[in-house]
Amino acid sequence: MASKVIRVVAADGDFAGVRTEFGLPGDYPGAALAEAVRAAADGPAPGPREDATDLPLVTIDPPGAKDLDQAMLIERRSGGGFRVHYAIADLGAFVVSGGALDAEVRKRGQTVYLPDGNVPLHPAELSEGAASLLPGEIRPAALWTIDCDAEGNQESAHVRRATVRSTVRFDYETVQAAVDAGNPHPSLAALPDLGRARRALAVRRGAVELQLPEQEVVADGDGWALVLRPRSEVDAWNAEISLLTGMAAAEMMLTAGIGILRTLPDPDDGAVQWLRRSAKSLGIDWPRDEAAAELLARLDPTRPESMALFMDATRLLRGAGYTTFDGSPPEISTHAGIAAPYAHVTAPLRRLVDRFGAEICLAVSAGTEVPEWVRESLVSLPDLMSASDALAAKVDRACLDQVEAWVLADQIGAEFDAVVLRTENGNSADVFVPAPPVLARCTGEGMSEGETMRVRLVEADTAARKVSFQRAEQEEKTE
Repeated sequence: MASKVIRVVAADGDFAGVRTEFGLPGDYPGAALAEAVRAAADGPAPGPREDATDLPLVTIDPPGAKDLDQAMLIERRSGGGFRVHYAIADLGAFVVSGGALDAEVRKRGQTVYLPDGNVPLHPAELSEGAASLLPGEIRPAALWTIDCDAEGNQESAHVRRATVRSTVRFDYETVQAAVDAGNPHPSLAALPDLGRARRALAVRRGAVELQLPEQEVVADGDGWALVLRPRSEVDAWNAEISLLTGMAAAEMMLTAGIGILRTLPDPDDGAVQWLRRSAKSLGIDWPRDEAAAELLARLDPTRPESMALFMDATRLLRGAGYTTFDGSPPEISTHAGIAAPYAHVTAPLRRLVDRFGAEICLAVSAGTEVPEWVRESLVSLPDLMSASDALAAKVDRACLDQVEAWVLADQIGAEFDAVVLRTENGNSADVFVPAPPVLARCTGEGMSEGETMRVRLVEADTAARKVSFQRAEQEEKTE
């Protein structure tokens, strides 16, 4: 896999069929939209807020994003260590519990992203306007302050309602270029050191990161492009700040005896033994005293055998869900992929559960009672979020499948290089074609995981959104 952006322009088309198939909502009901418009015009609900507009916060998001959930400032502490100021959009200041807008966003669960336009959780008046942490605008926020030592270990954390003003909106490429040039923005100058320290801690904890190829569909002229965009260091460091905050939130909830956690059971011994057998068959050395997280972290993601093992390692990350508790300790409190307790609190514009998690942490941090409407919602939130997670994943895959079919529709019979990611029954496999970046099924005998081979395109059905290949050498043998 090339370590650069790979772009292939597809034919013109839209994703109306995907929207119809999955029953995605369109406009907001009149009453819900009216509430959002009124809340945006009236401003945040009254109440005590710390004035933190002097903090030079910045945002890092994809180019063109307007639903900005997080703004950060990372400072070095005297004597060593770091202080993270992390402002999160405060939806609790705009959405009234029990109102029409609250009812609608509970139905939606989260923002669903499609190449030709998102299906947002909240109306644009809030998600891209009054609640978004846009640069130069004074906004309400849940402001976290987290102190870490020089190795990145959390030492303290608290959160309170505040008023903030982001100073600059960055994208990942701009920040990465500045870091590479040795000239990062002052608010992000400490991000590389803290990000690396947190990532090292994650590996030592046993956190599992799968560096699988990430496909993306982007607009390109009158059509669409398939893009393979490697994850940058800044992307990884930024994610570590969000994870740090989610882990601090989970710790707060567990201490208080109330909360909603994102959980994942530990993999059973069978899954780990399966991975060890896969590593051996792929020729990957895995010492017995090395943890799976350490192995996966040191692999070169551009190597075919690494890609195949990452695919097999998805077996370690099955069974994710949401666990609520109020009074009694939760049956499961950790997320095996993170190797620690974790809660969603950093993306309330785009994910329903984060608003409730934020309210719990704000109350705990202030020493006040968790609002009753939050307690009452804990029963229904796991099912609402699990359903919306499943829907969002299906829509994302359908859009990728559609563009893959568009890209390849006029290339039936053409041959491509491919990497075998996972085999089934000896004559079927999941393969990754780097150019154009396509994940699809392939038939043929004798395919081995981690193998690089030539494949021939035998199907690119734009109506069914289906692409399939056949091993080229196998087809030649049968002719």
